[in-house]
Amino acid sequence: MCGKFTAMASWRKVVRFSQPLEAARDDEIVTYRVAGILPVILGDPGSGERRIVPMQWGFPHPREPRRPQPIHARSETVDTTPAFAQAFREGQRGIVAMRTFNEGEDIGSKTVQWTVEPGDGVVRGLAFIWRRFEIPGRDTPLLACVLCTVPASRLIGAITDRMPAVLDEADWPAWLGETAATPEAAKALLRTREDSGWRMTREEKVANPRKKPVDGAKRAAPGQAKLL
Repeated sequence: MCGKFTAMASWRKVVRFSQPLEAARDDEIVTYRVAGILPVILGDPGSGERRIVPMQWGFPHPREPRRPQPIHARSETVDTTPAFAQAFREGQRGIVAMRTFNEGEDIGSKTVQWTVEPGDGVVRGLAFIWRRFEIPGRDTPLLACVLCTVPASRLIGAITDRMPAVLDEADWPAWLGETAATPEAAKALLRTREDSGWRMTREEKVANPRKKPVDGAKRAAPGQAKLL
């Protein structure tokens, strides 16, 4: 399941989204991973403005707060699973803009990573649920989020059975609570999108060859300095 995705660095600084977000070809690409900090877009029905709030990807485990678990919320049960239901119904819903996302294919004991991206280069929003956690020993509350998932599309179904819930830009206001939408209507936005323009590419492992010793020098024993 998805545990990594990329975005353009400048999207972290964007607050207002009055126009469709398109990929900036000359912008820096950043990678987000589980347990890392995500720039989560939140709506504000009062002011009508959006803001970006940093949040940890993954709720803290009840017994081991430093371990992120869960990291995903199934769309089918997001309104009934105790960990997510209250936050979902109270409108604690956010969006993270993405350029690509990764899916893992289990082959025997190994997992092969595939990169999925829209063919048109236009930004897509991934649906998230967020919560605030009070953790003993921590001075401030932890803001954490989980990625909503849906059944895989035909393209992604070739390697796995789940994928991120991708929101059409027209659905952002309802998901963020900027327009009146019942929890049932918000849940209906979490659906599998079949898009023939998307591409999926297998990631190749990058070799990391050992550094060869300098000519005439012996390799140092473990824990021992090497004299040149």
